[in-house]
Amino acid sequence: MLDFSILTDHLDMYLEGFKITITASLIALVASLVIGILIAVIRIVPFKPLNALGAAYVEFIRNIPLLIIVFFFFLGLRLDGLMAGTIALSIYTSSFIAEAIRAGILSVPKGQMEAARSSGLSYVQTMRLIILPQAFKIVIPPLGNQFINLVKNSSILSVVAGLDLMYQGDLISSRTFVVFDVYIFVAIFYLLLTIPLSLGVGYLEKRLAKSN
Repeated sequence: MLDFSILTDHLDMYLEGFKITITASLIALVASLVIGILIAVIRIVPFKPLNALGAAYVEFIRNIPLLIIVFFFFLGLRLDGLMAGTIALSIYTSSFIAEAIRAGILSVPKGQMEAARSSGLSYVQTMRLIILPQAFKIVIPPLGNQFINLVKNSSILSVVAGLDLMYQGDLISSRTFVVFDVYIFVAIFYLLLTIPLSLGVGYLEKRLAKSN
């Protein structure tokens, strides 16, 4: 049986870590989406040097551990744990989001780009008004998965004293000498974030499917 006194006696620490995890995840979510869109567009613009730059970014970031990126900002640039972890999460997740969005863009018929350009829209206007909205409808499931992964990956902040949920769990465990119960409650708090997010993505996917 779970010892619920672990939760009640340290509820303030759990809630503080929960708040930090939510904050870091939301900031990283927005930042990674913005960076991901930019990199995806760079990878498909009709200018090969930019294509190569975008491809290099994606391949480099996707193929190194998240922990190394965190340490680069924490130990290399001497940022505090929360900032280093949040920036690293943003950069790491953006590489996966970029690939998902690029795939969505490429799945939109090329004739729509040509028709929009011939009607007087600029390349940027065409991407913003015509192509990207359609691409997003296509890539909702993989984007949702990346956002859920981002929340779970936020536990990396604990390695650099980012004060997140996992870090607070480590502190509670070291003070109480209890392991199993402490981390079960940590897992429950993570589920409070990931399950609603998963359900929300599924609902949005169904709504978009009906609107087509």
